[in-house]
Amino acid sequence: MLVAADKFKGSLTAVEVADRVTAGLRRTVPDLEVRALPVADGGDGTVAAALAAGFAPRDVRVRGPLGDAVTTRFALRDDTAVVEMAGASGLQRLPAGVFAARTATSHGTGELLRAALDAGARTIVFGIGGSATTDGGAGMLSALGARFLDAAGEPVGPGGGGLLDLAAVDLAGLDPRFAEVDLILAGDVDNPLTGPRGAAAVYGPQKGADAADVTALDTALSRFAALMERATGVRAAERAGAGAAGGVGYGALVALGARFRPGIEVMLEVLGFAAALEGATLVVTGEGSLDGQTLHGKAPVGVAAAARAAGVEVVAVCGRLALSAGELERAGIRRAYALAELEPDPARSMAQAGPLLERLAARLAEDRLV
Repeated sequence: MLVAADKFKGSLTAVEVADRVTAGLRRTVPDLEVRALPVADGGDGTVAAALAAGFAPRDVRVRGPLGDAVTTRFALRDDTAVVEMAGASGLQRLPAGVFAARTATSHGTGELLRAALDAGARTIVFGIGGSATTDGGAGMLSALGARFLDAAGEPVGPGGGGLLDLAAVDLAGLDPRFAEVDLILAGDVDNPLTGPRGAAAVYGPQKGADAADVTALDTALSRFAALMERATGVRAAERAGAGAAGGVGYGALVALGARFRPGIEVMLEVLGFAAALEGATLVVTGEGSLDGQTLHGKAPVGVAAAARAAGVEVVAVCGRLALSAGELERAGIRRAYALAELEPDPARSMAQAGPLLERLAARLAEDRLV
């Protein structure tokens, strides 16, 4: 038995999910052999999944999205680092109820990437979910030696709003080590940088942007892309993943030589999913909500695809289930078990997620293993 589930956002980390599922399974089958491999798809929890798989933590002090200093970490094993943007420049770094749609900066993410380079990383898996920023990666690139100047030759202000004043891009001081590093953008977003499917229009409102902010940010990102293309000769604003993380995907693609891959595919390779799967006759995956978004590259579907390719059956656990039996089957998931079956009130379900998940896993074992 292999437990390879993502976090239940707001309730349980992926490690806690694995622990609770394991405990519940063993309520029914006490001597059951269970392997746990917490997974993530590039968003918050990606570094934690790497640490659970044996990577070592490296703590770093960086600039948060509002400019204040924050402590975050990346994971390192040999010459491979796993870096999570959310830890440096994510919504989780904002005070409750506080947003900074126009001024939030990805500067700390650049500092985090530089720390991974300083630690000797030659491959960097760069998880780009959960950002608080819409600056096209300008803050990140500034931390790595780039300069973004206004008409007077002064640095523009932080965030996407500052890019409205952008007149010149100077990449001469950009850290040259990226030419020697495999930088992999791990995410589940294929949006372009600008336009109706772009970073500002689709994800800006989640970061506190109103209609006027969205228009201003999209204009700023268009200006940024035009000047970046002039400076690099690289046209990347329409590429899949350019709009990820408020355009950090774009900055990494055009200036750092990054390549974009589905986050869960990358993480399953890094975490050693194939080896963990050997000998398993059933895989339990899951996340907090199994819904339409799950079908577009989220962790449970990636786990199911990999397990199905190896001929291993997959079931899922979740807090809330909003997929039909047919949708689950097409995703490679035989059945899903939801906490809502035990506790229909969402608030109580989230508050009691741990004990409820143990009970649910015991029920799963009764159905599938006894």
